Amino acid sequence: MDRRTLREITGLTDPRGRVFVVSGPSGVGKDCVLDGLLSHPLRLPGLCRVVTATTRSPRPGERDGRDYVFLSHEEFMRRRSAGWFFETAQFGSNWYGTPRDALDAVCTSGSDAVLKIETQGAAAAKAQIPDAVLIFICPPSLDALAARLSNRATETVEALQERISQARVELERAAHYDYVIVNDDLAQAVDALRAIVLAERHRVARSSLESGTRDGAAIGAAKE
Repeated sequence: MDRRTLREITGLTDPRGRVFVVSGPSGVGKDCVLDGLLSHPLRLPGLCRVVTATTRSPRPGERDGRDYVFLSHEEFMRRRSAGWFFETAQFGSNWYGTPRDALDAVCTSGSDAVLKIETQGAAAAKAQIPDAVLIFICPPSLDALAARLSNRATETVEALQERISQARVELERAAHYDYVIVNDDLAQAVDALRAIVLAERHRVARSSLESGTRDGAAIGAAKE
């Protein structure tokens, strides 16, 4: 008796975890959407968030190791030079980066990794992992984003204007992503992100398709 699973028989088994990259302007609610995904009543198994490292100061309520890995500028640069990061990007005067070891640990275990990365870093991630899934979360409007940032009351007027200007640039890059989610309603945004993860888990790997079409006899034989 053949005890192999259907995915093993069809050759679609891939032990590596997928990489989901989530980006969006500051204040759009990326953390809220990700928290909603990971705490969903029907939580998807094998889905792990890789915590980003940053040089910015913690905001009220943020905890080191849970929200971010908070590093001094000197320590961040030291680790960057040592190749400690999978990708890095500068946003204003602050640096952000994804710890390489943490990402490797998740993917080699077979779990899917969720990264919250700035648009600069997302491009670098895609260059290194071509099949990474890029998801952009955008606000219903720039006015709505400005209101969210203002209500957060964590920036000066100058910093607020800088973030709005940066948001315009980031929104122009949304067309380069695989999916776009408008965070107008948090519950709907969480459901949309969850649906994307589910759909990608059922996608036939491009490499499998290409290997099959290169060998036309393999597909032809299946029809006979």
